[in-house]
Amino acid sequence: MAQPQKTQDASTEAEQSPEVREKVEMARTFAFHLLKGIKQIGMYRHNEARFPEFLGKALESIAQFTEKFGPLSLKVEQQNLMLHGETLFSEDTPLPYKFYRDGIRQLIFRPGLAVEELVTLTLIALSEPERGADDVLAQLWRAGMEHVEYVVVEGFSMDNASEEEVQVEVDKVVGYLYSRLQTNSDDYLRFARVSAEDLDSKLEGVEQIRGLVVSGRHATDELKAKLQREVMEEEGSRLFPKLVSAVFQVVEGGVEDGTLLEEIFVQLLDMLLLQDDFGTVNQIVLKLRALSQKEAGASLAKLLDSFLHRMGEEQRLMRLGESLKGARPKHPADVTRYLQALSRDSIIPLLTVLETLEIPENRALLCDVLSTFARDMPEPFVARLTSDRPQTVRDMVYVLEKSNHPERIKMFGQVLKSPNLVVKLEVLGIIGRGRTGEARRLVTEALTDAVSQVRMLAARLLPEFDRDKAFSDLMRIVREPGFEKRTPDERAAFYTAVGATGTPGALSHMQQLLAVKPSLLNRKRVLDDKLLAIAGLAGACSIQSYKMLQVLIEDRTQPVDLLTAARKAMYQTRKTLFGDSALPEEA
Repeated sequence: MAQPQKTQDASTEAEQSPEVREKVEMARTFAFHLLKGIKQIGMYRHNEARFPEFLGKALESIAQFTEKFGPLSLKVEQQNLMLHGETLFSEDTPLPYKFYRDGIRQLIFRPGLAVEELVTLTLIALSEPERGADDVLAQLWRAGMEHVEYVVVEGFSMDNASEEEVQVEVDKVVGYLYSRLQTNSDDYLRFARVSAEDLDSKLEGVEQIRGLVVSGRHATDELKAKLQREVMEEEGSRLFPKLVSAVFQVVEGGVEDGTLLEEIFVQLLDMLLLQDDFGTVNQIVLKLRALSQKEAGASLAKLLDSFLHRMGEEQRLMRLGESLKGARPKHPADVTRYLQALSRDSIIPLLTVLETLEIPENRALLCDVLSTFARDMPEPFVARLTSDRPQTVRDMVYVLEKSNHPERIKMFGQVLKSPNLVVKLEVLGIIGRGRTGEARRLVTEALTDAVSQVRMLAARLLPEFDRDKAFSDLMRIVREPGFEKRTPDERAAFYTAVGATGTPGALSHMQQLLAVKPSLLNRKRVLDDKLLAIAGLAGACSIQSYKMLQVLIEDRTQPVDLLTAARKAMYQTRKTLFGDSALPEEA
């Protein structure tokens, strides 16, 4: 009972010390910005260039502390960091547990901490050893940070046991592991595997030892790299192919327990997905399909259906998404074949995976696969056309367009109601390539859209359909009383579209505007109309419009602005008709 009282007294003294209170507050500021930076990096793992920016305030806070008080030594608890008996995080967080689990009990930050070291420490804290990453202690040792130190609890000790007795227990463990490694077989990996059940059965009576760190001579980086290459080569080129071959030998030999066989293939599938080995999975599918067609029985067909179903389950597709989220796949064709083997039940999980991807190439890969499903089952994709995320809308439009669904143009009509201007323009451009009656109807409706950019694009697209109808629809809008109140750019765009129809009526209208003689009261309006007529002749881009512009230039009585616009339009027309060798006309 005396010891807790002593700790409480020490804590009380610390609270009364202004220096200690200042240390704790500055350390809490550092912990707050560090945790905030870690969360930002976790959200934007793909944007490595911004990692130093996310940790800038944390680095500034730790620099202020170390400049004033020297090294900052933090005690690592399971769910918090401690300084002078005070917690630093405002609430419990799983972050310290990754260090605590590996025996780390203190983290020490020394003056001169660089942003690169803080970024390295943050990435170690975000790593997931349970998903295949190295344990935290190994990563810290490999990083070799100059200004970050850590204290690890190490040594062999057990309650009610002397050092000699502990040594005997450890010798039993080491002796058993050594015996498992003694073999003359070339398949050395087989004898290096020790399961927990094997260890328990061989070491009855041996007390359990946890959290040990064995110190000794460290392996060099070259040796570790060599061993890692050998293990990867063993797994990729020999172990997995042999394992798959052995499983199919069992299948071809005949197995009465179908449930057991399905479980074997599921475990094999999960193991290959963890290794991102989609090529081997595709080979298994091909082999099962070939055997199911060869055998008369329905057992192998059932096994194939079960395997394909497991491939498309949500948790496995999310695992695939994690792989695509981090980097581009080494063999994209293998990923594509894996996804193409799935059924329509996998559409919704795949759409969920698509939302998490940031790499454009990986999004395109997944969208190409989804387009094969969209023709027969467009509903899930149509439902996402009204999403608030512009990228989602773009992806769904891409999928539906690539699927060549006969009703896709009608589906795109929903997107034209979107408040996002960029998305509306992109979709309207896709609709303009449709060349169908439904596409023309949507483009015609867009002529009266509330946004001028949409109206201008619709006017430019309309002549690509029926030119005579386009002339009629465009002239109806041009003759409206409110057309003169629109912006000069929009009016010029509509006249360019009228000229692009190339109809006799369009050229006749332009000629009439150019022939009007201005008076004192309407000089400004006549000049504006003639400039619009020049835009129309440029849009027509024909020999006839070129000659009309040439006649206009030769009329020296015309205003300078009009002559300049006519020269520019004639040069562009000549360049389009006759190529880059065309030169502007002399004044």
